[in-house]
Amino acid sequence: MDKDTLLAWDRAHVWHPFTPMRQWIESDPLVITEADGVRLRDADGRWYYDGVSSLWLNVHGHRVKEIDSAIRDQLDRVAHTTLLGLANEPSIVLAKRLADLAPAGLTKVFYGGDGACAVEAAIKMAVQCHANRGRPEKTFVLGFTGNYHGDTLGAVGVAKDESFHEAFGALLPGHPKAPYPHCFRCPVGKDRADCGIACLSEVRAVVAREAHRLAAVIAEPVEGAGGIIPAPEGWLRGVREICDEHDVLLIVDEVATGLGRTGSLFACDEDGVSPDLLCLGKGLSGGYLPLSATLTTQAVFDAFTGEVEEGKTFFHGHSFTGNPLACAAGLASLDLLVDLLPSVAAKAALVARALEPIAALPIVDDVRQRGLMVGIELAGDRTGHEVTALARRRGMIIRPIGKVVIFLPPLASTDDELNEMLAILRDAFAEAG
Repeated sequence: MDKDTLLAWDRAHVWHPFTPMRQWIESDPLVITEADGVRLRDADGRWYYDGVSSLWLNVHGHRVKEIDSAIRDQLDRVAHTTLLGLANEPSIVLAKRLADLAPAGLTKVFYGGDGACAVEAAIKMAVQCHANRGRPEKTFVLGFTGNYHGDTLGAVGVAKDESFHEAFGALLPGHPKAPYPHCFRCPVGKDRADCGIACLSEVRAVVAREAHRLAAVIAEPVEGAGGIIPAPEGWLRGVREICDEHDVLLIVDEVATGLGRTGSLFACDEDGVSPDLLCLGKGLSGGYLPLSATLTTQAVFDAFTGEVEEGKTFFHGHSFTGNPLACAAGLASLDLLVDLLPSVAAKAALVARALEPIAALPIVDDVRQRGLMVGIELAGDRTGHEVTALARRRGMIIRPIGKVVIFLPPLASTDDELNEMLAILRDAFAEAG
């Protein structure tokens, strides 16, 4: 179909997420028609590097033969069947594989369709777990300022963003908050070299004060949509210890960081932490199909077992929970990821070296990186839109979050591809400066 027709229909009918629609309708947006490897092609025939992994989803690139084949093979069997009262082979095998790979003790897998679904399930599991154990007053979840867990009301409730969610304030329960660590602008005014992770003191104080009504603490190991802000080493471990002291469950949201993005299979592994609930999404299917998972422990699971009349069942789920096509893609992606993961550290080091001249530019305030997650914060009141537009002209798609330019290439990008993407990034920043 020709581009003009597609754009006319898009403007007439498609409501895009997180998009100022009047400005969109007045613009000349890209229409993506195909992809190959780590590149995307638009309706005009121009190719672009996928420098944001199709919104942090893509792991191995596009049109990966192993994942394509797994989906086609599953199509020859069954595309979907419910997990309500039935089981299917791909969801069973994927659950076993995830349990084998996950941090110690996470043996139970509950499927969803996206990261917000995984978080929503984790929040409800935490609250009902305490209720089923005789503590129905523990209904609140401590979240951190700037963390983002999705846009369902439960996820928004534990991490409200004033610019996105102001209209929904009356619908939110007022969960307690604590400051997230930010070593560039420390919330408690310390220097990272000798701070002793002082920001944990506020977490400890809030949890101690609220423990009587607190079901869980939820945290990102790297604050993603808040601007790619990695927590300092030892912080998550400290949160784990605080939760254990006060009979509070720990939910770790690894929707963005999980499955290799930080250089480890799970970011919480880097701090030696096993949470009570772990949320996965984005790259779980390799970026192919909607799929997420909430992993939890036998102890949490046991709180939901009993006689039917006890009412302990977890009455939660979705029509496409455990979709066989998505699970088949997930299994193929994990097979590839096991071989890919050892190369991520070297790729991250390559990226770090290439970022040094960008960090030295006067328009740049801070460069933050964990694995292949990069956030480049601009100085002053500048936003990232100018840089991302300049990068697009040079052949790479990236996205800003306010004044932070986000660079998250697919994990499978080769050194040559990374070097070309980073050259585009350097040139875009240099021109913007």
